[in-house]
Amino acid sequence: MSRKQRVVVVGNGMVGHHFVEQITSLIKPNTGVEVTVLSGEERLAYDRVHLSEFFTGKTANDLALTNEQIYTDWQVRFFTNAKVTDINRVKQQVTTSGGVTFDYDKLVLATGSFPFVPPIPGKDREHCLVYRTITDLDAIKHSASSSKVGVVIGGGLLGLEAANALKQLGLETHVVEFAPQLMGVQVDNGGGRLLKDKITALGVQVHTSMATEEIVDGDRCRYKMCFKGGKTLETDLILFSAGIRPYDNLAREFDLAVGERGGIVINNHCQTSDQNIYAIGECALWNNFIFGLVAPGYAMAKIAAKHILFNNSDDAFFGADMSTKLKLMGVEVGSIGDAHARAPGARSYVFDDQLAGVYKKVVTNQAGTRLIGAVLVGDTSDYDNLLQYHLNDLALNAAPESLIFPLAPPPDTVSITDLPADAVICSCHQVTKHTIEQAVLSGANDLVDVQAITKACTGCGSCENRVNCIIEHSLAITKAQPQQLSDEVLIPVTELA
Repeated sequence: MSRKQRVVVVGNGMVGHHFVEQITSLIKPNTGVEVTVLSGEERLAYDRVHLSEFFTGKTANDLALTNEQIYTDWQVRFFTNAKVTDINRVKQQVTTSGGVTFDYDKLVLATGSFPFVPPIPGKDREHCLVYRTITDLDAIKHSASSSKVGVVIGGGLLGLEAANALKQLGLETHVVEFAPQLMGVQVDNGGGRLLKDKITALGVQVHTSMATEEIVDGDRCRYKMCFKGGKTLETDLILFSAGIRPYDNLAREFDLAVGERGGIVINNHCQTSDQNIYAIGECALWNNFIFGLVAPGYAMAKIAAKHILFNNSDDAFFGADMSTKLKLMGVEVGSIGDAHARAPGARSYVFDDQLAGVYKKVVTNQAGTRLIGAVLVGDTSDYDNLLQYHLNDLALNAAPESLIFPLAPPPDTVSITDLPADAVICSCHQVTKHTIEQAVLSGANDLVDVQAITKACTGCGSCENRVNCIIEHSLAITKAQPQQLSDEVLIPVTELA
């Protein structure tokens, strides 16, 4: 009897766990595959997307994506506090900091990323923290209990989430950003200006174009931050959230190819420069790009699992859409595609209602016939509609400004029937319109049923409205003429997820 193929997964974040979900769902009984998970943290995978809810009452157990019983039921071996420190590529073994060695046939690096802390003198003081893990959140809570003022260094997405956490803990909260605007990656100057105004109105003081040069003892608070130009700001607690860096140290130490600016180089099947080692998620560099969202990581996990089990070259990773919709401190923000209108010939159409606190911009190609980007701040009700135009490259049947101007004729809206069967509705789990329709044909009657079968809307949740629309539309058709839903063969319920 031949021995089992040994698959070892290093890292048990959201993407690492999704890989485990995918490969165990594909393994048929008695096919001879053994999956081992090595988690560097003291706990198994948890939801980092909703990490800030830890400060509104959710516990570590509430955020957990799995537990020991689930992995046991899946016949997955797992070890916590098992940080890998050595890879022997010749013997195909990994060794943890505790000295335990594991043999592998295929190794999956899902080590994620770590917070970047700028090289500021004084950054290593006791109440200078980062915002990344549940352990970090515990440290923040402890520090906040003896603090009155808190400062976040970094005004990106994670920085604003960290600021919200400090505000919820009752601290006078400041955000310090080196760039001239907040969320410079996702929104343009106009959106950044409104975002700053809204967050300031909520009681968080925002300082842009500020470079921290040193952290010293304070006069009234625990510390004093000294900025270029002579300005200072006193605080008791400092949270660094100035971006992330790929956790690629294992690749560097054991001669796997890495990018010039970091990241483990992978091909379209998520293989590294060693064909027996894969990398997925925020540690991976594909086409000189690192994807900092969970949905691309999930896509990599699925592709790597299929390639390991079946050597399947048909499924490949060709990049991912980086559009996102979120709510920061109650402020709605949406970013789609080429939000900064950088493509040659790009045209922008802007609606800016300063009284209502709403900023909207759509970006089209030069001809104005295709939507290639959008920015929404203060009102993201148009997000789902705009996203489908962008993802499916649908022709605009009306003037582009009608998509966002409330005083224009009714907006040109993508109907369910306009969407192709392969339109991706849930980006996190790559669930298409057709898959949702098939779930309804298979007996799903509501969102809960569809979630159980397809996993649609179980990630970030931003697709809920569109999923519900497809469910309602599909239910209506099944009552009339079921054959109109799709010309494709009905997929068994067990295969949809």
